[in-house]
Amino acid sequence: MADAKVIPFDDDRSRAGAQRPSRRRGAARRKNDPAAVREVTAMPSQQDGEPQVERAEPQPSRQEAAGPGAAAGAVPEPQEGGGGLERRIAGGLAFLRRRLTGDYEVDDFGYDEELTDQVLMSLVRPLYEKYFRVEVKGIENIPADGGALIVSNHSGTLPLDGLMMQVAVHDNHPAGRHLRLLAADLVFMLPVVNELARKAGHTLACAEDAERLLERGELVGVMPEGFKGIGKPFSERYKLQRFGRGGFVSTALRAGTPIVPCSIVGAEEIYPMIGNAKTLARVLGFPYFPITPTFPWLGPLGALPLPTKWTIQFGEPIPTDGYPPEAAEDPMLMFNLTDQVREQIQHTLYKLLVQRRSVFF
Repeated sequence: MADAKVIPFDDDRSRAGAQRPSRRRGAARRKNDPAAVREVTAMPSQQDGEPQVERAEPQPSRQEAAGPGAAAGAVPEPQEGGGGLERRIAGGLAFLRRRLTGDYEVDDFGYDEELTDQVLMSLVRPLYEKYFRVEVKGIENIPADGGALIVSNHSGTLPLDGLMMQVAVHDNHPAGRHLRLLAADLVFMLPVVNELARKAGHTLACAEDAERLLERGELVGVMPEGFKGIGKPFSERYKLQRFGRGGFVSTALRAGTPIVPCSIVGAEEIYPMIGNAKTLARVLGFPYFPITPTFPWLGPLGALPLPTKWTIQFGEPIPTDGYPPEAAEDPMLMFNLTDQVREQIQHTLYKLLVQRRSVFF
């Protein structure tokens, strides 16, 4: 039977950790195989001084050299570097098979790591790399393992900054860590967005969910400004709004995880919000309805964000494991830590704005 080539359906990134036995190009010859004898032996009738004649061994044919069991018409092995497309096709087929058969895992928050890595990240990455051309600084300030709370400013009318920060952490961190974002309840009320947000690892912005994730050793991202930050007018760009009551500090103190400040420059200008149709926002149930120089005047085309140049910088972590357990209930300590995080983010924003050459370059 012909030795047909088999495409390995398990050769994909979700199972990259499993070691597969390598195919051996030729089987070991048996001890008494004549083809294995290569040394010259003297014949009994030869005398000293007479020339010895080497026994010529038959050369194996191309079919025999290919290994035992090879037959005419068998598919040859792919050359080095030539199986990249085949591996991608095999990986895609394996991914579809697992989707159809339900052979994949989600955690109790609905997070689907395989779908996020292979599909959702791939959809957002061109926007991250080619459109906004995100530059990342201070990635070494994010711990290699264990829980940490990343606190960032929020802006841009639409929450694209959270998605860009998620890709920045995964693609630039040496450990390839995943960021679990805390989202507002409005996100989980929208029909399609709700399901995608859950699959991407987002969860409701509440102290209980955040604490559970931190205790598991996850990276958790929070943007305390909320709708006040993302929906502020263009005239107040890069001016941080109130950080709530410091609930994120209390969560980090309970979990004993560090707080990593994060500053994002470039998101403020993607949708310059020059007005807010408050009546229409109330009718639709939105916190605001933005009016920009292009929306709603240009229709769907006005929803296209401007191609600004982004910079995301992660600051030095603020440790919380040195405080006693009751510190999470101390309002003065929470106020001081909240103010420290806010001031560090604001100072970094001003610093990055001074260093920026242009909004678009």
